[in-house]
Amino acid sequence: MKVVFAGTPDFAATALMALLNAGFEVPLVMTQPDRPAGRGLKLQASPVKRLALQRNLPVAQPHGLKLDGRWAEDAAQAQAALQRAGPDVMVVAAYGLVLPAWVLQMPRHGCLNIHASLLPRWRGAAPIHRAVQAGDARSGVTIMQMDEGLDTGPVLLMEALALAPQETTASLHDKLAALGGQLMVQALALLRHGGLSPMPQAQEGVSYARKIDKSEAAMNWHHGALELERHIRAFDPLPGATCRFGNEVIKVWRAHAQPKPLPSPPTGSSAPAGTVLAVYADGVQVACEQGVLVLQELQRPGGRRLPAAAVAQSLQWAPGVTLQ
Repeated sequence: MKVVFAGTPDFAATALMALLNAGFEVPLVMTQPDRPAGRGLKLQASPVKRLALQRNLPVAQPHGLKLDGRWAEDAAQAQAALQRAGPDVMVVAAYGLVLPAWVLQMPRHGCLNIHASLLPRWRGAAPIHRAVQAGDARSGVTIMQMDEGLDTGPVLLMEALALAPQETTASLHDKLAALGGQLMVQALALLRHGGLSPMPQAQEGVSYARKIDKSEAAMNWHHGALELERHIRAFDPLPGATCRFGNEVIKVWRAHAQPKPLPSPPTGSSAPAGTVLAVYADGVQVACEQGVLVLQELQRPGGRRLPAAAVAQSLQWAPGVTLQ
């Protein structure tokens, strides 16, 4: 079975590695064009491209796939590359480009997608972030037969897993990436023998995981402490939750919610949202609209991650100081 692979970030590279380790023939890898990154803004290859080159696999990097659009020349070259590859199936994982009808219809078995949620919950670009942010008790991976809709195709395989109490986007990403690779290997083995049974997605429980915007990183102290704790875990590692003190933007990497201040500070638990209530060795208590958030790990601009008490000391925080 010839498997063309389309994907870009680490999540996709994990899946590609699983397919290669399982012995599938991959005559072509498609990934996003190299992008500027790092302090020098030098062009960087995607994790999928780096793995493909390590394994001496042909790589295509079109800017777009519409044959009549701005990137028509790129699309035509990609079409020719796909025709030469002669795929039986295309596996797609976090590719980042919309697949037009001609791509979906070219492989004999169509295009199979690895989606990091239990569809139809969290269709869209950022299912892992949104699951953590919403406080979902479980997530998982869906192997889906792709159609022209946004993650609307029939389900081929699905497996759930429970979220840990302190799950972050980083930790959940790694679990789902590994699970996605395993499930796709299983799906392709079943496909070989006609053992896949597509099932339409449920009509109930549809939700959309909109793309993460950097502007969302800022914490709002007028939200509840538990909501803010989930916000911090959802934005770890990128873009990182932030708060402001004066002119400084401070990243918040770890925190936990508690229903009331312990020990009770002189300012009292009725202090305005964003007020520092206490600074002690284990963290910094900050008043929220509901409950108290205990900051545990912070990072000043240009600095490294440190215990919150150390950062509070460097900024001379004391009870009554206000964070934004």
